[in-house]
Amino acid sequence: MSRQSMLPAPLWRMLLGVAFALMALSVNASAHEIRPAYLQIDQTGPGRYTVIWRTPLLSGMRLPVSLRFPDSVHNVTVPAERELSDSLVETRIIETTNGTLAGERVEFVGLQATITDVLVRVHLLDGAVSTVMVRPAQPWMEIATRPERLDVAKTFVFQGMEHILFGYDHLLFVLALMFIARDWRALLLTVTAFTAAHSITLTLATLGLVHVPGPPVEAAIAFSILLLACEIIRIQRGQPSLTAQRPWMVAFAFGLLHGLGFAGALADLTLPAGDIPLALLCFNIGVEIGQLMFVAAVIAAIGLVRLVRYPSYVGSRTYLAATYTIGAVASFWFLERLAAF
Repeated sequence: MSRQSMLPAPLWRMLLGVAFALMALSVNASAHEIRPAYLQIDQTGPGRYTVIWRTPLLSGMRLPVSLRFPDSVHNVTVPAERELSDSLVETRIIETTNGTLAGERVEFVGLQATITDVLVRVHLLDGAVSTVMVRPAQPWMEIATRPERLDVAKTFVFQGMEHILFGYDHLLFVLALMFIARDWRALLLTVTAFTAAHSITLTLATLGLVHVPGPPVEAAIAFSILLLACEIIRIQRGQPSLTAQRPWMVAFAFGLLHGLGFAGALADLTLPAGDIPLALLCFNIGVEIGQLMFVAAVIAAIGLVRLVRYPSYVGSRTYLAATYTIGAVASFWFLERLAAF
């Protein structure tokens, strides 16, 4: 049986459109390029704080965002800068004449002109830790007197959602899985297996039980998409394939690899020391919500196609074109990431 006969025509036509859309997005943005800036404020004494301010480098240029503390704050030490491969890190010690920063406003000048968020972590002497995400729409935050764990939960749920929705390699892999699924039951089982697998390695890597360098993981993720594209072509040609018979097994195996990629993104966010389990759980929930949003959007589009009775003029060559598009994008990512080692 050919692959085209196993997959409903409206389904793979819509998947074709999504494949080309992801390819267009990948031209202007590589996966995981949008990293938040990071501000850490640690209280070291009455009215005195250590400040760490990290801003990402975009195409070698510093993010045009600066800190603005209230007038009651002055520098005890001159800001010292250190340049890393992907960011600039500025450290300083500040002091406030009010005795505390609690209730004070910190502004991020220029943030409203960017698409970058700022993750802020504040650690007070009494042990209270707050973690919030500052968005360009509201480029300031007030340091809470009583941090809420709900703020940590909301911050990492939204970060998980953003990571998967802007992680075009993960979305392309999920799309390829939808090409392979023979029916809705197989699709549900396949996506569930992928979810379970990357949840396992995300947890293990975040807790420090597994460690794999980021660049090889990112290259391997791109290669996994390329292999999946090759399997889709084999299935289309009617060749025997374990992927066609048990797609959930393939999804689980590669999902373990993708979980390491999620862990790398989570490490960039600097987990709050006192709320690691909560932050990990919420980030994972956010990833799953984003993934389900993507799958639901594709399914909803398929329903729309059936509703308007889209003309059936797209043949097997177009289906193969979509598959080769996935493979071409994955090959580009693989070679790009391999060259960056």
